[in-house]
Amino acid sequence: MIALLSDFVVALVALIHLGFMSLEMFLWDKPPGLKVFRLTPEQAAATRVLAANQGLYNGFLAAGAYASDIKIFFLSCVIIAGAYGAITATHRILAVQAAPAALGLVLVLLS
Repeated sequence: MIALLSDFVVALVALIHLGFMSLEMFLWDKPPGLKVFRLTPEQAAATRVLAANQGLYNGFLAAGAYASDIKIFFLSCVIIAGAYGAITATHRILAVQAAPAALGLVLVLLS
């Protein structure tokens, strides 16, 4: 039961990061990206390349979190990235990014 729940939560973490990747790489300067990241069109235009690079990293985190033999490492990376984002950007990142990964990590360790 814990293994099934662990797989579900880890898949959710991977999906969340695929969503981040899509927003950052493809929708950064479009209405969904502007709304989610609370950007003006000018801010989005000035940071578009940086966001796309960040999105690529989120795609790698998604792939790594879902790879069975390295889940612990990538879930730990997501937690660290979420904590850093909460400190440097907005506290919402802690709930959206770090908390699901922390739950996934606990479940992976228990399974």
